[in-house]
Amino acid sequence: MRVIRSTAILILFLLSAFGLSEQGKSGGFCSEEMATLGGVHDSHGSSQNSDEIHSLAKFAVDEHNKRRVVKAQEQTVAGKLHHLTLEVMDAGKKKLYEAKVWVKPWLNFKELQEFKHVEDVPTFTSSDLGVKQEQTSGLKSVPVHDPVVEEAAKHAIKTIQQRSNSLLPYELQEIVHANAEMADDHTKLHLVIKTTRGGKEEKFKVQVQHNNEGAFHLSHMEPDN
Repeated sequence: MRVIRSTAILILFLLSAFGLSEQGKSGGFCSEEMATLGGVHDSHGSSQNSDEIHSLAKFAVDEHNKRRVVKAQEQTVAGKLHHLTLEVMDAGKKKLYEAKVWVKPWLNFKELQEFKHVEDVPTFTSSDLGVKQEQTSGLKSVPVHDPVVEEAAKHAIKTIQQRSNSLLPYELQEIVHANAEMADDHTKLHLVIKTTRGGKEEKFKVQVQHNNEGAFHLSHMEPDN
């Protein structure tokens, strides 16, 4: 009996020691590593340019004296990982940057995870894509990441799908190139878009009109072979 009791005590001691060791490795709590709990999604509604997003933009690029949030997304992690697309002035030139800011509000914690240059912004910007009386005519290149350009591409995909007899949906994969042309009462966007349908890749050249009321209209489309 004494041998059995001693063996049982030894087993309990080893199990207890193993449990403490494992707890020590994990700190007794869930790791604060940024394990992704959900996919990236657009920030809710009007929060694209909310005080919180602007605060994060300032934190990400406070060395620049002029900035504008072009796009904001968020991802649920241990806290939130905000994906920002910023338009900043750098040496007198407009540029687009992508930044990732990790926020844990309960710890008053903010950390810049990534800050990278995406592309230079030509003369036309989001504000320029609104109809302006003083704009000169002619095609000019515009950023493919511009929200107006992205909305025009989405409208083109939706219209192409409506005109198609196929039950397989078109999915936008990439805006390859974008030009804009100003008219008296609308802006005409010339886009090259890459789509997939049922696993097959297709490219289109499309022309989308954006009027002064904010509406989009697909005026022309053709395959880009």
